[in-house]
Amino acid sequence: MSLTTLLVPTFTHMLGTLSGWLEKAQKQMPEDQAQALLSARLAPDMFPLSTQIRFACVQVHEAVCRLRGEAFPESIRELRDEGVDAGERPGSFADAQTRIEDAMALLEGLDPAALDVNADQPLVHELPNGMILDLTAEQYARDWALSQFYFHLMTAYSILRSEKVELGKADYIAHMFPCIRPETIHQR
Repeated sequence: MSLTTLLVPTFTHMLGTLSGWLEKAQKQMPEDQAQALLSARLAPDMFPLSTQIRFACVQVHEAVCRLRGEAFPESIRELRDEGVDAGERPGSFADAQTRIEDAMALLEGLDPAALDVNADQPLVHELPNGMILDLTAEQYARDWALSQFYFHLMTAYSILRSEKVELGKADYIAHMFPCIRPETIHQR
């Protein structure tokens, strides 16, 4: 499986899922309560929902740049900084949806083999704290980009659930519904 085939559909499906969760939250709550969700946290030392959304999008942008061997544009730093500051300035649901739409547009604009570098190609990943990871492109995609993306996605899901937004497993795997054999629906 190519890195493009692995990452692009995964990121695309799950960003769409995240967008859907936000829409559900807005429909289920009065506007002021929904807006307050963006500042909700699972624990005091964790980032709020608004940051989790932005950081999930950062993972998409960073993965595309790293695997294409491109320098990060200023927009990635701005998005990351916006996420770090989201505890003070959470923004709005429209802002969150715009970040998701921007990440999806990036993915939609990629050529079919845009991320298909040599899987064994060395990749250096410097963390904000100064630590450096020496990885192959495959390790980066599999063990860092996807795991970090899902961490922020699932933290967002968990925050929404903890704040009483009615979400369930079906909301998490909605992209899988077209794969269900029709004759097997409602067997249990």
